[in-house]
Amino acid sequence: MNGSPLSKWTLCLVAVGLSLGACGKKEESATATMTGELTVRIGQVSPLTGPQAHLGKDNDNGARLAIDEINASGVTLGGKKVKFVLVSEDDQADPKFATIVADKLIDQKVAGVIGHLNSGTSIPASKRYHEAGIPQISPSATAIAYTAQGFKTAFRIMTNDRQQGKVLGEYAVKKLGAKRIAIIDDRTAYGQGLADEVDKAVKASGGEVIAREFTTDRSTDFLAILTSIKAKKPDLVFYGGMDAQGAPMVKQLHSLGIKAKFLGGDGVQTAEFLKLAATQAESVTASSPGLPIESMPGGKEFKQKFTDRFGAIQTYAPYAYDAAMTMVDAMKKADSAVPAKYLTELPRVQRTGVTGNISFDEKGDVRGGAITLYQVKAGKWEVLETVMGDAGAVPAEPKK
Repeated sequence: MNGSPLSKWTLCLVAVGLSLGACGKKEESATATMTGELTVRIGQVSPLTGPQAHLGKDNDNGARLAIDEINASGVTLGGKKVKFVLVSEDDQADPKFATIVADKLIDQKVAGVIGHLNSGTSIPASKRYHEAGIPQISPSATAIAYTAQGFKTAFRIMTNDRQQGKVLGEYAVKKLGAKRIAIIDDRTAYGQGLADEVDKAVKASGGEVIAREFTTDRSTDFLAILTSIKAKKPDLVFYGGMDAQGAPMVKQLHSLGIKAKFLGGDGVQTAEFLKLAATQAESVTASSPGLPIESMPGGKEFKQKFTDRFGAIQTYAPYAYDAAMTMVDAMKKADSAVPAKYLTELPRVQRTGVTGNISFDEKGDVRGGAITLYQVKAGKWEVLETVMGDAGAVPAEPKK
């Protein structure tokens, strides 16, 4: 899968290797074993190789923890015991691969998909799942466009970039005291979308955007961009993108003697950023959708069992866990893993997850999401403040 499109034959071999059926063989979303037990496949898609693999594995492990606990609890659907199987796929954070693995999962008759990690992959893949009638819950795609397409199959368990960008832009001007702000993004659906929302919020708060620059989600050399920005004397540099670019950008910002503050979104607010940026991470500020793990209803317990088994949480693992739990909760309410049947229950979900209260609005966005701001102090992310969302808003009609 690395770096080259998958051939139909390759897909066939992989599908056989997973013992989930051969190409061309029609399968159902749940298959019965000799003992009458149902096997229900749930897809999980994230970058499992490449510079974002640590985040992809974080999602994979969060979903895997949920599936293992669900199986241990003994779920029955339609009077039959069910064994859930997590089918993980690697989209390499690449929109082209995202549609390839989406088609692969559809061919395997998965009952639902947890993913994808990135907005840039979730959006094109969501069209495939919509056409196949397969529910998709992303734990981490924050771009507004993901749920704005009107697909009744697309849900997300995390606050979108409209709220995150507004909080970041206002925080830059009103709390960090920045008036002259430079904005850089990685031209992905996530990075550019978040940067656009920050741009709006900075201007609405009385700040001035003195530069809009862009790079790619594969770049590591930002000296030309930063040299250009340095001449404009910014108070703050905002980066819309992931930690693999954010960390070297911060290092190069320091190497050029730029004194401006550095601000990022959830793609930067990761354990990996601290590792990559090392001492240059100090004083960096970044946001992340949701409550701090210690303030989540099930955060402390989740953190303990996750770290005991998989190591440090990067960012999105609790949301992947909640996404899998929410999907199975809808199946239990429908007493079926057939997508067309339990899809009608997803918009009606009302549950308390690890990350908070979970229900969806008419677009499939989680209601009442919070945004938390963090700053690196003594090599650790420390909470600055949490801005609550529309938790108290009157619920709109769920999507039908």
